[in-house]
Amino acid sequence: MGDGGKKVKNESQNYKSNLKNRCYQFSLKVIALTDNLPNKRSVWIITDQLIRAATSIGANIIEAKASSFRLEFKKFYEISLKSANETKYWLYLLKDAKLISEDKINDLLIELTEISNMLGAAVIKLKNKHF
Repeated sequence: MGDGGKKVKNESQNYKSNLKNRCYQFSLKVIALTDNLPNKRSVWIITDQLIRAATSIGANIIEAKASSFRLEFKKFYEISLKSANETKYWLYLLKDAKLISEDKINDLLIELTEISNMLGAAVIKLKNKHF
């Protein structure tokens, strides 16, 4: 196998590291966004849920790393994907309720879509592997 196998392993590690970093940076951006929203009861409730869901994406990827079994690892990635979908819901709700301008949310939605696609690809790959 030589260097070819090593390259695949490094690419896989870079992919995972990049995903973790992107999730972490995404969480920071969501926190910064919510800190600048109006001080209204409806905003408090939505942003509470948004922060919980957004930060859960990366937190579950970290939990997956500590998993003892592949099935458990896959489950944490599935939870991360579900959290990403929930995050999308709360971002759209903020936008459609006109609690924040569309231009402030669009970049987050684009990044979230890319993160979701990465998570979805990982879940599919994990489901196709035999245990």
